[in-house]
Amino acid sequence: MTVKALTDLAGMTADNVKELSAMGIESVADLSAAVKDDEKVKEIVKTLSGVGPKTVAGWKAALEGSEATETVKPAEVVEAGERPYVVKAKPELSPETADALAKRAVISGRRPAFKRQEWFRYSKLGDKWRKPKGIHSKMKRRLKRRPPMVDIGYRGPAAVRNLHPSGFEEVMVYNVEGLEGIDPKTQAARIGGTVGTKKRIAIEDRADELGIRVLNRMV
Repeated sequence: MTVKALTDLAGMTADNVKELSAMGIESVADLSAAVKDDEKVKEIVKTLSGVGPKTVAGWKAALEGSEATETVKPAEVVEAGERPYVVKAKPELSPETADALAKRAVISGRRPAFKRQEWFRYSKLGDKWRKPKGIHSKMKRRLKRRPPMVDIGYRGPAAVRNLHPSGFEEVMVYNVEGLEGIDPKTQAARIGGTVGTKKRIAIEDRADELGIRVLNRMV
């Protein structure tokens, strides 16, 4: 795939283009150089709305295979009658927490895929992780050229563990009353999977009134 403009990249929105422009990234060439710098990657993940480490990794792969260096196309103007894009609410984070989230994003992008021993040999096993326990297992003995094993060293910073990638603390909600105790500055709602459409709409409407972000909105 030849990337001629930033909007050609998967997951890149017009708002992301504006956010990149504010960071001084105006063209495909600028972004290509930025994704090769770990510090810039952390800044991009912190700044761009709805962009995580996997998205940035996909951009890096696409840009490495492209030779285009055209400048950014101007963002399209929303026509009358179209639903305008609403910027998602972001939490109030301390500089230390924001830095830890960015570090976690970089670590997650580098973390290998942990797969079950001999997942490629026997399809019935599947590739879901299982710790090897055989007394002759070479993977268990961590010999060379064997798949990586789950290890505590692959974990992210403890300060932001269990937080949503946006930085919000997730709170499960099953009815409208469940929104009352949520702090919109640090917490966001996630509607339970068993909640029906009618009740979901009521929850989302009430969340909009309270200024609470819903992580799994229907639209």
